Amino acid sequence: MGLFTNLIVSMNRIVLPLALAMLVLGGSVIALSQRPWAPRADVVQPIPFSHRVHAGVNKIPCSYCHAYASRSSEPGIPPVAKCVGCHGNRTAGGGIQPVMRPWTDDTPAAFEIQWNRVYTLPDFVRFTHRPHIHAGLRCQACHGPVETMDRVAPAFEINMGFCVDCHTEKQATLDCVGCHH
Repeated sequence: MGLFTNLIVSMNRIVLPLALAMLVLGGSVIALSQRPWAPRADVVQPIPFSHRVHAGVNKIPCSYCHAYASRSSEPGIPPVAKCVGCHGNRTAGGGIQPVMRPWTDDTPAAFEIQWNRVYTLPDFVRFTHRPHIHAGLRCQACHGPVETMDRVAPAFEINMGFCVDCHTEKQATLDCVGCHH
């Protein structure tokens, strides 16, 4: 019994400091690493599109432009043809000339606007707007008062804590496989 106890004590002297060192190292890596999924307030879009004018002043619902949000993992960015529906006949005032100007960057597909992402989630998160929309959650709950923003900037940091707090408040599932894969 004494030999076994001595063996356990001597293993604890090695394993516990090693485990603590690994924990500290892991925490340091997380704290000091870049988080490419963190929302970015510095995103500049290819054209000066105002959500304040479209969603706020003109009261166009989010789902009019982001039509795929209710049925896909992506909210969907409207094609230029959707913009032309209002701006092409000049009923929206101003026409579509700013959208049709030539680009200095020739990577975008012809006649389509290559918008830059404001929100990005890690690859290990599986998120779809659909269940949130069908549960009656307004877009502003996660994206903030977009209808007041000329340029969309993150209102919240969408992270696990943000989601868990909301799921807890709304008594939604906290099952890990619902969001992670």
